[in-house]
Amino acid sequence: MSQTQATDQLEVRFRRLAAINGAADILNWDAATMLPKKSGDVRGEQLAALSEVTHELLTNPALRDLLQQAHSETLEPWRTANLREMQHRYDHANALPQQLVAAITRQRITSEHSWREARRTANYKSFLPEFKKMLQLTREEAAAKSTALNLSAYDAMLDGFDPGMRRTVIDPIFATLKTWLPDFVNQVIEHQKKKPALPLNATVPEAQQKTLGLAMMQRLGFDMSQGRIDSSTHPFCGGVPGDVRITTRYNPEKFVNSLYGVMHETGHALYEQGLPTEWRGLPVGHARGMSVHESQSLFVEMQLGRSAPFLRFLAPQLAQHFCVSGPAWSPENLQRALTKVSRSFIRVDADEVTYPLHVILRYELEQALLTDDLKAEDLPGAWAENMQHHLGVTPPDDAQGCLQDIHWPEGMLGYFPTYTLGAMLAAQLMASVRKAIPDLDAQLERGEFTNIIQWLNKHLHAQASLYPTPELITKATDEPLNPVHYEAHLKARYLGQA
Repeated sequence: MSQTQATDQLEVRFRRLAAINGAADILNWDAATMLPKKSGDVRGEQLAALSEVTHELLTNPALRDLLQQAHSETLEPWRTANLREMQHRYDHANALPQQLVAAITRQRITSEHSWREARRTANYKSFLPEFKKMLQLTREEAAAKSTALNLSAYDAMLDGFDPGMRRTVIDPIFATLKTWLPDFVNQVIEHQKKKPALPLNATVPEAQQKTLGLAMMQRLGFDMSQGRIDSSTHPFCGGVPGDVRITTRYNPEKFVNSLYGVMHETGHALYEQGLPTEWRGLPVGHARGMSVHESQSLFVEMQLGRSAPFLRFLAPQLAQHFCVSGPAWSPENLQRALTKVSRSFIRVDADEVTYPLHVILRYELEQALLTDDLKAEDLPGAWAENMQHHLGVTPPDDAQGCLQDIHWPEGMLGYFPTYTLGAMLAAQLMASVRKAIPDLDAQLERGEFTNIIQWLNKHLHAQASLYPTPELITKATDEPLNPVHYEAHLKARYLGQA
């Protein structure tokens, strides 16, 4: 008899779970990209059935017994980590009744399709009935997990996206941000007035945008034999390792949005494609929470993609693919234009200086939504008020206000803070990359990303979930998450302060 019999059996079960969840991931990708308008109910039933199957497998008493036995077995370090991650998934699944899991899955598809139309028409009232249903189910989920995991409702939801992360970590970080960031925004805007950017006026057909986006993905290292790119209402990275799907959206008048959307999602995709194949299908082989995942997308989009050396590489690419020329398309003006700071409405299009304020707004509102301190009916007004408070602008309609994100329509309350935590980690990783690659700027200027991505793969991607997030960060950068790097990055890039 094997000395790791329970662990062996658990790994077989969790690989099966991964295969079923992978099928659901592809169905979700299809729902966002290709599903016919009136087919949402059908897809909802399919996904609900799969969610019931996985929930049954995770709540099977035999699984509980195997976990108990496995904790007494002597395991290799990677298998010990795998057991930790299996236990985490078991705990979250067993906090919820199967009926609630199926109801959430069905409502997610219905709610998302209602949101798409409401966003298109800027009609929050048309979305409200489905959103109220989704919000009520999410509150039930949070309450059940809160009781089972002995966490606050918000921390219980947060833990599902970023294991181990808590409000006690986030609140001081965000409180500090709010003490200096609003004034910093003002300083940067005034500073940039001294030498304003020439506008990047160009109408670029979708086909040309796709060509450049695809070229950039491949140059960054995306393996097209194990993935693809499509269009969706909201850009995202989906699929599974070995079959990674990313999306962007195209606007002929705003090519920058699609290009940097592609770079952002490629950052996510490179993480997924870089996970160790020998652990594929096991919890230890999954990405290490959403703060780390967002650090990878923001590393590519912001740390690399908006840097002066990269823009010296990008300028001739734009000339070649978009047939543009003149002073506006010089590297120097591209840098001014693509790092222009302004108080804007849309989070995914925001500059990296104001971006954290968009996140803090959502962080505060979603906590109020979860506790019912904020009613769904009152969300548009609360959003407008808080956007004015944090960013100094009021959205002209709900499409540019509370309808702009897909997260709440899908019940993903507790996700938003990972964006800013990820931005901070991206800055910290860049500081470490600069130490490891002395000629980093020269490589970026030549459009050479191999050494950079290899460093990320070695220190993050290939580690998957072997370590808890704080330990992973410390091993990669020689220190815990330190917001000082983020502040230093912003001051250097936007005010020239070393």
